[in-house]
Amino acid sequence: MHYANLTRTSSIINREISAGNLAGAAIRVIHNNHIIYEDELGYADVENKKPIQKDTIYRMFSMSKPVTAVAAMILYERGILNLLSPVSDYLEGFKNQKVYTKDGLVDVKRPVTIQDLLNMTSGIAYPGEMLESERIMAKIFAEADKQYYGGNPIDTISFCNNIGGVPLAFQPGEQWLYGASADVLGAVIEIASGRKLSDFLKEEIFQPLGMVDTGFYVPKDKLERFAKAYDYKADEKKLVPFNGGFLCIYDYMKAPAFESGGAGLVSTVDDYSRFALMLANGGVYKGNRILGRKTIEYISTPQLRPKHQETFNWEQLVGYSYGNLMRVLVDPARAASNASVGEFGWDGWTGNYFMIDPKENLVMIYMVQKCAGTNPDLIRRLRSVIYSAL
Repeated sequence: MHYANLTRTSSIINREISAGNLAGAAIRVIHNNHIIYEDELGYADVENKKPIQKDTIYRMFSMSKPVTAVAAMILYERGILNLLSPVSDYLEGFKNQKVYTKDGLVDVKRPVTIQDLLNMTSGIAYPGEMLESERIMAKIFAEADKQYYGGNPIDTISFCNNIGGVPLAFQPGEQWLYGASADVLGAVIEIASGRKLSDFLKEEIFQPLGMVDTGFYVPKDKLERFAKAYDYKADEKKLVPFNGGFLCIYDYMKAPAFESGGAGLVSTVDDYSRFALMLANGGVYKGNRILGRKTIEYISTPQLRPKHQETFNWEQLVGYSYGNLMRVLVDPARAASNASVGEFGWDGWTGNYFMIDPKENLVMIYMVQKCAGTNPDLIRRLRSVIYSAL
């Protein structure tokens, strides 16, 4: 390894900070289970001049999804979850679902399955304005916001039953659409395991891996380490603190009633490294087995069919497939990437990103707290530097 090359990742991030695009960020690179490079740059709290530290706590948003996928596969390995089972076996709201079509509402041809949730082929949308399903989902999320601010927050299972009442954007299994599937999967895990999602994750994943700072809220004694989130205001050309809610996730100051399996977790670079290393090492971290080797192989296997790829069309996903709530590299040439086929991982709304390359035993963790902060150009630059060191 040409470790000296890796200092270029810090230079790339520092340029973003100097340009006012980021408040701060952290990066860690792990090769053959050893940290070969890490750096913390800029501020976790610009106004109070608090620098990013090794133990800074970040909102994970969609990097919560791979954790929820692993939780589901733990139940799969125990024979509790059948991936082809209908979600309606667990959630009443998913019975007798409808689908929006150009001809109006029609019945589902088959129920949404657990596998559909894991692959985002369920037809369940996120709130939005493009599709009728998205517009109805926005009302469901807005009503949950109203209940929260009215002092009567909705719980995970009730919320996901409400989601089940929203007509699907397409027939289950026919397309790919990024949506609230992982949140619904969290509710299924609750019902199937007989435990709150937070308890299941803590007992089955976080405690065995030593993820001491990961959960659905930040305890009072850790708030000093909690990074602020920032939003870039283009009209003012500057970052401003973001204090609002997003996808029914609010201030992280107390245990939430709705535990979002799709976006609700907080974590640190160290904690998430432990999770990533478990995936990179066949389901084991420091002697603690979370999943079997064959299950890890399944998790990192591309799941999308050619028809799904037509709607799997984000800029940062060119050359990738998807499965089990993570991207999987299938065509490095199309991705303009020097990574290995089979590299996998995911990212989050505030710009967090992680990747695992099993062939190279390589892990990258990048943490940042900028709203809508996904930056494909920045990530490509960081990745190209990291692979140049091999």
